[in-house]
Formats: sequence, structure tokens, C-alpha cells
Amino acid sequence: MKPLQDIRLSMLDLVAVREGGTVADALAIALRTAQHAESLGFTRYWLAEHHNMSGIASSATAVLIGHIAGGTQRMRIGSGGVMLPNHAPLVVAEAFGTLAELYPGRIDLGLGRAPGTDPHTMRALRRDRVETEADFPRDVAELQHLLGPAAPGQRLVANPGAGTNVPIWLLGSSLFSAQLAAERGLPYAFASHFAPRLLLQALDVYRTHFKPSATLAEPYAIVGVPLIAAPTDDEAEYLASSTYQRVLGILTGRRGQLPPPVKDFMQGLHPQEQAAIADFLAVAVIGGPDTVREGLASLAQVTQADEFMLVSDVFDPALRLRSMTLTAEAMGARQPIADPA
Repeated sequence: MKPLQDIRLSMLDLVAVREGGTVADALAIALRTAQHAESLGFTRYWLAEHHNMSGIASSATAVLIGHIAGGTQRMRIGSGGVMLPNHAPLVVAEAFGTLAELYPGRIDLGLGRAPGTDPHTMRALRRDRVETEADFPRDVAELQHLLGPAAPGQRLVANPGAGTNVPIWLLGSSLFSAQLAAERGLPYAFASHFAPRLLLQALDVYRTHFKPSATLAEPYAIVGVPLIAAPTDDEAEYLASSTYQRVLGILTGRRGQLPPPVKDFMQGLHPQEQAAIADFLAVAVIGGPDTVREGLASLAQVTQADEFMLVSDVFDPALRLRSMTLTAEAMGARQPIADPA
């Protein structure tokens, strides 16, 4: 197992709109958070595409990536992910090709195969398109082609895009993308921050079936981790009540803005609700510095992760930054590390 300080540390941001706040507030908080992550030596900062959700401000993902990249200096910025069924591959290639020209060597293209929204919004995004299981692998291959060097006589060229070789990551919460990432020799990120049930099985599929490629010689796996650190376990648990409320809203179909923490929130829930939240957050690490260190060390041993990607839904932006600092300290000093892809 890698020493904990050798595991890369990154962050996924859904750009939460907080109760009492605005979208503009959320976007400003995201930039400050990314700048703080960079100061701590985080490897990358990803934004997630979701639509028609009042509590999430990252729907125009490529636009936001450009904003965050423009406000940082070294850290890789990317999508975690772009929901490929919502977009034509050419449009994605042109957008991320443009980003790669603006911020050379700093842009990641993480791809998911879910729509990232509800069926009504999905129809608004895709109009009359009918999705099949074969579409995602075909679209990934088309994107790889469009972002690679243009061949003589190639009729469809992404400009910008061609020749930028923007690193493509496959994201998933099932075995499908794990198998595809293995077959294509691509880096893989598992969405255990909201769907941890198949984490170990997916990692095993990915590593067992991995085929080296021009992109990647060995498998490389990111594990999503809901994480809240505070000076004490009790305070971390209190701050985590914002996450518990958000998760309960997802599970009951009552999504909203990120709520402030509530003392003893979990104790007031029905046992079935408590169990559902615990299942959703099965790999979460919540606590003081010692608890965080032990939790991440245990997760590293079980998963053999190359990188942890944190999701931190702390209502107070300043305490979210503190959580990131405590986590980086618990894992050991961060050093800038060359990207594998």
C-alpha cells in the first residue's frame, strides 16, 4: 500500500448554492475553494455537470472550468464529469480543446454516461435523441479521435481541439465504465461519494482487465470520498448534518439548497432514514484529525487508491477551507506530482 502522503489529493465541487445565498455567491466560493486547494498542493479540482437543480450552480461546466482555471496557476481543472449523453462529441471536443489552448497542460475531461438530471430536463437537453448502451463507448472513441492529431484528409476536425490530446477520464458508479476504461487503457474515477456499493468490485474489474495504452501504462484509479474534518469529532459530526440533510433530500426527491447544520439531526430521524443516509455515505470520513487520518488510511488499504477526490459539503465556506487544510495535514505534506495521463 502507498504511504498516505503519496496518495494524491483532489476535490470535486458541485458548487452548492447555500440557503440564504445566491448563484453568484456559490461561484465566488468555488473559486476561493479552488485557490485554497491549490495552495495545499491538491492535484486537481473537478466540477460536476447537473441540470435543473436549485442547489447546484455547475450546469455550464466548461464555462466554469475556464473561470476556475483562470483564477488558479498550476492545479489541473476539469469535469467530474461532463455527462456525455447530453452533448455531441464535437461540441465537447471544441469546448475542451479551447480550454486546453487557453490553459495548456491543465485541463481534464472526465466523462459520465448518466444524464445528470431528471427525465423531463433530459428531454429538454437532448430533444428526441434515444440513448442506447452502445452510444457511450462510441462517443468516447469519437472524442478520443477528435482530440487527437488530425489525419490528412480528415473531414471532421475539432478546431480548437485537434491535437490537444486533452486527458480523458471515465467516471462511473457501476461496472460498465470500469470495464470500458480497462479496455481503452484510460484512467478511471469511481463515484463512491454517492454510490459506494460497487466500489471494490468496480476497482477489481478495472485493474484485472486493464490493457496498457498510449495514454496509460498502468491502471490509475480515483476514489470519491465525502469528507468533513474539524478540530474535534463532535464538531465534524455537527457540520456533517448539512450533508445528511442534502442526502435525505436526494433520497426523498426533495432536493434544495445546501442547508445550515442542525444539532443532533440524525438522532431525530427514523431508523430507516438513518440507514439510508449511512448507506449513501458508506465511505465518508468525518471527524477530527486523528479520525480523518485513520479513516483515510483504512480506505487506502481497502481500495489501493491512487488518488482521493474529496466532496465536502460544509455550509460555512471558511470552515470548508479549514476542513481541507486539516485533511491535507492529516495525510502529510502535499507535493505537486506529475499527472499519470
